[in-house]
Amino acid sequence: MTGIVDAHHHVWDLSVRDQDWITGPELAPIRRDFTLDDLRPETRAAGVTATVLVQTVPVAEETPEFLALAADSDLVAAVVGWTDLTRPDIADELARLRQLTGGEHLVGIRHPVQGESDPDWLLRPDVRRGLAAVADAGLVYDLLVQAHQMPACVKAAVEHPELTLVLDHLGKPEIAAGRLDLWRAELRALAALPNTVCKLSGMVTEADPADWTAATLRPYADTVLDAFGPERVLFGSDWPVCTLAATYQQVLDTAVELVGGRDEDVFAGTAERIYLSRVGARNSRT
Repeated sequence: MTGIVDAHHHVWDLSVRDQDWITGPELAPIRRDFTLDDLRPETRAAGVTATVLVQTVPVAEETPEFLALAADSDLVAAVVGWTDLTRPDIADELARLRQLTGGEHLVGIRHPVQGESDPDWLLRPDVRRGLAAVADAGLVYDLLVQAHQMPACVKAAVEHPELTLVLDHLGKPEIAAGRLDLWRAELRALAALPNTVCKLSGMVTEADPADWTAATLRPYADTVLDAFGPERVLFGSDWPVCTLAATYQQVLDTAVELVGGRDEDVFAGTAERIYLSRVGARNSRT
């Protein structure tokens, strides 16, 4: 393996835009700026050579900013951005984003579905139309959901077989509470569909941040690896959110331990196929 791909991280500058989800004492340590300059020493020490920058807030201005960052970076290889899936001109908007500076780095779209009160938000007619437009554009869709929203993810994957769906953070199982069975059943149902993959990410913050170990995380990681297979699993640090519970290097080392080594697929190959191969690509279906 020549280098590791980190398939999930964020950056933000609070002087440019508030991150209104960073509230309460538990999140106080990350209520500050995090930039690519902060990330580079971490990735360099860890042997990470490429990353995927993922949206943080559902604000239209953020995606162009991230694309410009990618255009000027030797580290950020791809961007998963945000746009309103329900807008009537969604196809035109996706095309416009790809014409911006760095637009060739746009590989996917994500919406914080975890914050939607409707567990079937993904199945709304206007959202389904948006997902179809994402697929038509040759992009992937990242699923930021909680465990109780995963049945809708399964239905969405069935309804959009042409769309690759990437499950972020294992679907946020309740690791701290030790709950496994219901989440495991839903995850396996999603994994049974060939157009789905899963990020091995976000586990340390779903566990007890002050009292987690690799053993705590192993039942969840094993479930993902067994259900999807390494060729459909990809590593993500979830930096800087992960720093609430662990350092960047600790997150990577724990993932390596859980996988049983630096598997070529998990730590590079899957991300290259799902994300990096789309960099610079154009819609092939129109």
